Amino acid sequence: MAKPERVERLPKGTYEAELFRLQGELVKLQEWVKVEGARVVVVFEGRDAAGKGSTIKRVAEYLNPRIARIVALPAPTERQRGQWYFQRYTEHFPAAGEIVLFDRSWYNRAGVERVMGFCSKEEYMRFLHQCPIFERLLTEDGILLRKYWFSVSDREQEERFRSRLQDPMRRWKLSPMDLESISRWEEYSRAKDEMFMHTDIPEAPWYVVESEDKRRARINMIAHLISTIPYHEVQRVPLSLPPRPPTSGYRRTPRDMQTFVPDHAGTLPAVAGSAPARSSSPGTSRSKQAGKPDGRKRGPKTDRV
Repeated sequence: MAKPERVERLPKGTYEAELFRLQGELVKLQEWVKVEGARVVVVFEGRDAAGKGSTIKRVAEYLNPRIARIVALPAPTERQRGQWYFQRYTEHFPAAGEIVLFDRSWYNRAGVERVMGFCSKEEYMRFLHQCPIFERLLTEDGILLRKYWFSVSDREQEERFRSRLQDPMRRWKLSPMDLESISRWEEYSRAKDEMFMHTDIPEAPWYVVESEDKRRARINMIAHLISTIPYHEVQRVPLSLPPRPPTSGYRRTPRDMQTFVPDHAGTLPAVAGSAPARSSSPGTSRSKQAGKPDGRKRGPKTDRV
């Protein structure tokens, strides 16, 4: 097993601050896409456990799901296997003003399908011939296509697999196919090299993301993505809350005539070391209490890696 070069882990504080800044830029990019009617397709490919899904999660965290959506397709159905290979992917392409993030893509044919024998040699060779033509058609039509390959060493991949095996909350991420990839490491490497040779074209180049440290990978990928699209901050129409109108005599339905969910939260014991509930003092916003300049709230700390 090859020993990877040691990668210094990005400090958590540095990572959190820069990620939040970049996510703010992604929101600006989203608004530009909506106003300009742009169409953006971002392809995430790479080894199993290379960090594609967690990066996609950070990219989409603050985006409007009506504008930006994630596409992660299951294995093709019998009907789809009888279609033109690219057809089931084009069904999910963006309309004007939309962003689509592909968590794996049509490149399955050049990777897992080739290595595991899920396609014939003729189908594989046809893909290598058609894919550059297909992607040139997309870019000629105005689609902004970005392709990222997340690269991770065999040792780091194995460590992440072991971590998932021991974590009941993430064990679902592992499949027999993932574990099979360990014994086929070099076959996947050769498949990736040949895929790049045929599909790394000027109109749609591949960008490799070093992913030994997931924090660095996320920061580097997002920073690169926004640097490749000439967006600008869109001026929004100023909004203000209107005054509440005087009451018209409406009376709320009595509580005993409605079915409420039980107060499960009220039955929970206090956890040692947890912070007491904070009450907002006059003139103090929740956003200032949370340390966020615009009130946006992060998920649980355990979700940040």
